[in-house]
Amino acid sequence: MRIFISTGEVSGDLQGAMLVEALHRQAKMANLEVEIVALGGDRMKEAGANVIVNTTTIGSIGFFEALPLVIPTIKVQNQAKKYLQEYPPDVLVLIDYAAPNIAIASYVKKNFPQIPVVYYIAPQDWAVPRLGNASKVIKIADRILAIFPEEAKYYRSKGVEVTWVGHPLIDRINSTATREQARLALDISLEQNIITLLPASRKQEITQMLPTICEAAQLIQQKIPDIQFLIPISLRNYREAIAAAITEYNLHATIIEEKTLDAIAAADIAITKSGTVNLEIALLNTPQIVFYRVHPITAWVGRNILKIKIIFMSPPNLILNRGVVPELQQEAATPENIAETALELFFNQSQREKIIAGYQEMRELLGELGVCDRAAQEIFKIAQKHNNSKLSNF
Repeated sequence: MRIFISTGEVSGDLQGAMLVEALHRQAKMANLEVEIVALGGDRMKEAGANVIVNTTTIGSIGFFEALPLVIPTIKVQNQAKKYLQEYPPDVLVLIDYAAPNIAIASYVKKNFPQIPVVYYIAPQDWAVPRLGNASKVIKIADRILAIFPEEAKYYRSKGVEVTWVGHPLIDRINSTATREQARLALDISLEQNIITLLPASRKQEITQMLPTICEAAQLIQQKIPDIQFLIPISLRNYREAIAAAITEYNLHATIIEEKTLDAIAAADIAITKSGTVNLEIALLNTPQIVFYRVHPITAWVGRNILKIKIIFMSPPNLILNRGVVPELQQEAATPENIAETALELFFNQSQREKIIAGYQEMRELLGELGVCDRAAQEIFKIAQKHNNSKLSNF
């Protein structure tokens, strides 16, 4: 059996890798030979997928920011279409990565209507309806495997067949270290003041987020001279830029490779860009400040032409529909504001405890352990529905 998985960016590669592992696990239990081909990254490759194109660096947020990636994205889509034409899969699985995935799925629906399309982690129109992806998803998805209850409710109301499986990070965070264990693993004393900085998982964020977060860290360092910053890197090719920024801003900072969760768990607080990492931080019970900035042209287009109003941007706040963690968006995301907010949180124990209480409430809405295996089982069942002779064991 052949499964084609399409995703992009660092978070998609992580979630794709967890799904690949689960698919192999479930196939072995059913005595089924499975081949998994993917658009993804190194994590998916290590998990056992045949990655035909690495898409971890082809991702952006914003209209202006996406312009340099138009041609690379078209090339990836063409490569995917060529492969699909030569080797049609038994099922197509999409993970996040809205615009490219919708284009690939539309091609499959037009040329191979017999291939079922499963969207796992669908576009977040449930949170920001004006994104405009929902109507397209309805046309191409035979099933949505939802990770949030509100996502399931939203797409079900649009007439799509939906199964809520829960959030895959529940599986990932289940076996991580405590604060004490994380500090031991990183050779950090329990008394050391630690702030973890998470500025970038996309190339655009290296230029737009890194200087801002480093300047904020510099201001914090002036107030807490013994502070130690940890900066996990999501891709190795970001190391040089981050190392240069540490030197430029004279920060007491250490770059962390391959131990992102330890770096988060070890921290007193985290300062982070908006994204999937906010959920990882929340599930590790580390208080956080979230910020994000896009190019001014993108912000203007979103506000004035598309009329997009983003009340909350971080997953913890979106899930509970209230301000669990402090957010600083666009013009408010200045180094001064970030530093002031971080210092207030660092020294205010009651505020940190309130955030952690919100995390616990959020956690109850993310499902139970075994998310990835449930998603894998659903994928095999959907394939069985279209290929009964091949999958009699499911």
